[in-house]
Amino acid sequence: MQKYLKFLPFVLLGLITLAFAVHGAIPQLDHYHEFADQSQLFGLMHASDVLSNLAFLWVGLWAVSRMLHMAESRDLKTRLEVPALVVFVLSIVATAWCSSYYHLAPDNARLFWDRLPIAVACASLLALVRAQCFGTKNSSRLELLAFCGFAVFSVIWWQATEDLRPYLLLQIMAVLLPPIWQSIYQRPVAERMSFAAAIVCYVVAKLCETADATILNMTGVISGHTLKHLLAALAAYFILRPLLTQAESVAPS
Repeated sequence: MQKYLKFLPFVLLGLITLAFAVHGAIPQLDHYHEFADQSQLFGLMHASDVLSNLAFLWVGLWAVSRMLHMAESRDLKTRLEVPALVVFVLSIVATAWCSSYYHLAPDNARLFWDRLPIAVACASLLALVRAQCFGTKNSSRLELLAFCGFAVFSVIWWQATEDLRPYLLLQIMAVLLPPIWQSIYQRPVAERMSFAAAIVCYVVAKLCETADATILNMTGVISGHTLKHLLAALAAYFILRPLLTQAESVAPS
């Protein structure tokens, strides 16, 4: 059974790609830029949607500080996933700035910069998990470049054609494939549970995004899109926590 499970990621990728091909182009939703949050703070427009991106910045800077603290760890230096881990952390930090820039004055031109670091985060996450599970030094670096290249292509493709399929495919794969790889190659239970928590946070974040105005009407304080930012940042933290804690445990005192 374990032998056949190794083919499951390829089957899923093929089926979803085929479904997208049959479906045809997926355009951006009408009125996408009309977010429920209209709050202002000291002249800052859409203040809640903008300031909630500080959660990404906090997670990214926390991860950077942990990695700097562990920089002398021989274990950290030799781990195959470190290049992908660095790209993932930097993409989280970039998301904080780029998403804030977009939400200050939402339009398609700014949305390009919002989506770019998100796509790179998904790509580097795929490369990271593959390196942990079955990578080699050369293959891990090549896959990181290939995944990130596809991430950049997916956002450029959307900008040129208004077709979201490559961008959506990348996000779906970043949710579905890592837990399958982790299960097949028996990654530590704590790591797999933390990733499962990240998936739950991310799925709930996407649901909050679709209920943007409804949540604001219900709470009167916070919109669905603001919650999305907070939950997505929490998902990134759950992904990073076992990786950095594991490395920290072997760092020299």
